[in-house]
Amino acid sequence: MDENKLKILMCEDDENLGMLLREYLQAKGFMAELYPDGEAGYRAFLKNKYDLCVFDVMMPKKDGFTLAKEVRAINPEIPIIFLTAKTLKEDILEGFKIGGDDYITKPFSMEELTFRIEAILRRVRGKKTRDSVVYKLGKFTFDTQKQLLSDGEAATKLTTKESELLSLLCAHANEILQRDYALKTIWIDDNYFNARSMDVYITKLRKHLKPDPSIEIINIHGKGYKLIAPEPVA
Repeated sequence: MDENKLKILMCEDDENLGMLLREYLQAKGFMAELYPDGEAGYRAFLKNKYDLCVFDVMMPKKDGFTLAKEVRAINPEIPIIFLTAKTLKEDILEGFKIGGDDYITKPFSMEELTFRIEAILRRVRGKKTRDSVVYKLGKFTFDTQKQLLSDGEAATKLTTKESELLSLLCAHANEILQRDYALKTIWIDDNYFNARSMDVYITKLRKHLKPDPSIEIINIHGKGYKLIAPEPVA
């Protein structure tokens, strides 16, 4: 077994689709393990180390959203892609609120899935190889590499998306962070669902930063966001 291959945990109850996806990903050089329901997938996650997860939303025994919440509780950083036949905006937004990195509606092409996986993994690799930057935000200290936001008393481990978005805001502190630029930098695509996902993460960051009233993330209508802070220092 090649330990250098990236390992993907797949949970898909459609046996034919699941096997097709697994064989295609294996042919592309990934190690892909397939499980037919959320419970089996969760047991596998507890026993093994994976680099990325691909979860169908509608599965027996345990649905993909529930599985993702349990996986996130153990590993807040592992990338998750949701597969679903659902196209309701509410369902897609639910996936992003849980912390999903991407959401693909069926039917989709194998090439599209591979592109999404590779795009996410490029972001993850880039984050890991980037030099650490520490920002001072009022009473907070934000370590970009460790993804830690500390106020001297407590430290919050941010998710990858939260950390990437806060890093961009810090880099443009007291200036406008263009919405389109942030979307293309972090989510690759500036479509409707990714834009709504970013709104969710902005709300999460506001909650994390709430203890310090000198820090604020404001909406700039039609343009983007501005992090108001007492001169963050890298």
